[in-house]
Formats: sequence, structure tokens, C-alpha cells
Amino acid sequence: MIHKLVSPVFILLFGLAVTQTVGCTSFKNGSVVVAQTSPKLAPQEIVQSGKVRPLPGKLDTIPVFNSNSPEWIKNEGILLSTFPNNGKKVPAAHLNFAFQGRFDLFAHHYTHTPKDLQTLYIGVMLHNPSKKPVTVNVLQAASYLMQDAPFVTLPPYLENNDGKVYSGPGARAVSDVLRGVRQAEFPAKLVIPPGGSRMLLNHPIPVRNLEKPVNGRSSFLRLRSSGKVYAASMAMFAKKNADGSDRAPTLKEWETLLNNGSFAGPRDKTPTPPDATGGSLIYGRVAGVSQGSQWQANLVDHIKARELTIPARGQGISFALDTLRGGQLGTKQIQTAKMLVRYPDTAYEAHGNYGVEYNLSLPLKNNTNQTQKVTVTLETPLKEDKLSQGGLRFRKPSLNFPFFRGTVRLRYVDDQGQQKTRYVHLWHRTGQVLEPLVQFVIPPASQRNLQVDVIYPPDSTPPQVLTVRTL
Repeated sequence: MIHKLVSPVFILLFGLAVTQTVGCTSFKNGSVVVAQTSPKLAPQEIVQSGKVRPLPGKLDTIPVFNSNSPEWIKNEGILLSTFPNNGKKVPAAHLNFAFQGRFDLFAHHYTHTPKDLQTLYIGVMLHNPSKKPVTVNVLQAASYLMQDAPFVTLPPYLENNDGKVYSGPGARAVSDVLRGVRQAEFPAKLVIPPGGSRMLLNHPIPVRNLEKPVNGRSSFLRLRSSGKVYAASMAMFAKKNADGSDRAPTLKEWETLLNNGSFAGPRDKTPTPPDATGGSLIYGRVAGVSQGSQWQANLVDHIKARELTIPARGQGISFALDTLRGGQLGTKQIQTAKMLVRYPDTAYEAHGNYGVEYNLSLPLKNNTNQTQKVTVTLETPLKEDKLSQGGLRFRKPSLNFPFFRGTVRLRYVDDQGQQKTRYVHLWHRTGQVLEPLVQFVIPPASQRNLQVDVIYPPDSTPPQVLTVRTL
């Protein structure tokens, strides 16, 4: 099956790893018997030949409020503020960036064994600096706790048309938004009075009564504002009622934290500057406003073409997805969203493009005089900047770490002529050799169109490729 999927391939054997069990002895009829394990084959490295192309198109210019640092919160404070810094006790915590029109909001944070198992709240405040009311429309919105969407091991493919398959809170949140969901806890619109503020999010991350006192929350919202607004995400532990029970912080308490508080902590690792020429590459966590919410790409032969000619039999064409510094897969393309504003100790770019929607159109054309079987696979090769073996590298068995876990949407006409819309949850390890995501039988001189849509899921690791292969 491997050869069918990736042929032609070169399989590189790293040799036999033979282990002898020393000291495991027994005595039988006066003889010493030394137990030995059976020889084990070392992993196979599989080089998938074929071209790897940059992704056509580019990110749009929609700004994204991108709150992901610090990821693990111990000390309450400001996570990300785009408010002006005048009148603030810690001016450096405020980036002075106003949103207007379409913008997205992404917040992804965890808490671990807080003191006295206190409940941590994540608050997102919007402020209207003008003298007229501003309406913020909540187009889509989802927020999930890790306890409601735990990280679990799943098969590589599971049909997910009902949205009930997920593997992590971030993957579940962006899957909902891909479907156009706005959770009931979010209003359709938020009206902010002149000079006033309102809480868009005031949600708990409880740890009490959990098997392990570890929990997190991922939130993803698409918004449209009728006027300028500033935004801030903050972390604050629950306040106490008179009877000792927990309560959510009030708007006034959040405003006090915004005006008088400092950065939440502990801080994440400081990232490597883009112009660094040596040492380890530390991407860092994102805290700022990134530019780009959507990437539309028409995967065709060249910029003026209207079709993608399927490769010759046994060959493949791969399009790189979510490439970044240190992981360009030989394309010389970095798709990472740039930062419009950021804190100095956080990521220089929005590495991973969490929450970015990729809309990929594939007009697959069979220009031969024979019927062809064509497969399309979203897969995660071993990460490289340049292709060291002349092709994408995979491994059998794969490395035991999930590099992609999230839902993709497929729209196409199947071999029976039926229009299909499928949501499929993917759970892929790095370097894993996979069955196809979808397969077509394309008659001679005919075309089949495929639309692949995915909001890049948090807790996945780029880069990936979308590979078209003729069997």
C-alpha cells in the first residue's frame, strides 16, 4: 500500500537495531540460557518524489487580535492590550491599535495548579473612544475549555459532519467557526456607548474537581465594528462572594486591572530575531495584532491558467501549506502572517497562522486519453527548510507526536455525479504515510473540481502539504 500511495519512492534503511538482553539468564539441566530479543528493523525513511510548489495567492489584510502569550498563566495581569497607553500605570503593556470594520479575535491560554485551585478568568474588553455608540457584530464565535475538548488520540480520518469529533479546544473552536457557528453565549451584536467599554468575553478556566488541576480555554471570534474600538485580553482570578463562593470579575474590576495592572506571567521564551544567522530557532508565542485572516488560492498550472493538469501516473504535485522560517520545504515561501504591533518579548510573526482560513480550489484536469485515478491528501512531511533528499520525507513508523489535528471541509462532485460536502477530522503524526483524503476517477479530457477549506487549528504544528497524485 505504501508503494501505491507514494510511488516512485526511495526507501532508506538506517540498518538493523539488534538488542541483546544482558543479565536475563536461566539455568536448565546445568546449562546457562541467555535470552535475546528478536532483531528490530530500524525506521524506514520514505522520500516522496514530485514537485513542491509555493501556495498561490496571499493573505488578506484583515487584522487579527492574537492573544497566545503567555500560554501558561500563573500570575494575573494583561495578556494583550491595544489600548492607548496614556493614563496607564504600565504604558509598555498597551500597543495603541484601533480596530474598525472586519477583524478577528483569537485567545488561547492555559492554567496549571493555581494557588488554592483558584478559577482563572479570561476577559476580553472592547472600548469605544468616540462620542457616538459603536456596534460590534459577532459574526461567528466559539469558546471551549480543554475539559470539554480534551487532547485525545484519534484515527487519521473521522467523518465529522455533525461537529462532534475534536481533539483539543482550539481545534474545536475553529471547526465551529468554519461551519458558521455563533455559540448561544455570545450576542449577535454588542453596542458600546460613547467613551464606554463592554466585556466580549468573561469566561472561567476552572481546575477544581478535575482529575488533574490543568485546564485551558480557546476562543475564536469573527467580528465587524461600525467604528473604532480598542481591545484587551486579561487574566484575573475569580473574586469571592460573601458566602465564599466564586464569582466572575465585574467590568469595573477588569477596568482597574487594565489601567493599573502589569503583564500576566510567567513570560514565555524570548524569540529569535528574524535576522539571526546562528543558534537555535525559538519562534516564541504570539501577543499582538497580526495581519491576515484568510488565504484564497487557486491551485493551477501557472498564474494565468484555469486548471491544474494532473501529474503523470505515479507522480505527484504538492502545494505547501503554512510554511514558516525553518520550514519552507524548498519553496522559498514564508506564509506566516506579519505582526502589525507586538510586545518585544513575543513572536516576530504569527508562526502557525492559528485561526487563518485557507480556501484551496483545485480544478483537476485530465488531459490524457485514458481514465485516471487521482488522489488528494493533506499530509505532514518531516519539517525541512530545503529538501535534503530531493523530495518530501516521511517515516515509517511515523514519529509519535500529532502535528495536525483539526477539521477540513471538502466540496466536490463524486464519481456518481453527486454533490458532496464533507467535514473530516484529521489526526496526523509527523512524517506519517497516509491514505488519501479523497479519490477521484477522472475520464479522459475531463475536469473535476475540488474545494478544500480549513481554518488552521491551534495546537497543530506546520508546515503541511496538499498533494495531488495520479495512481
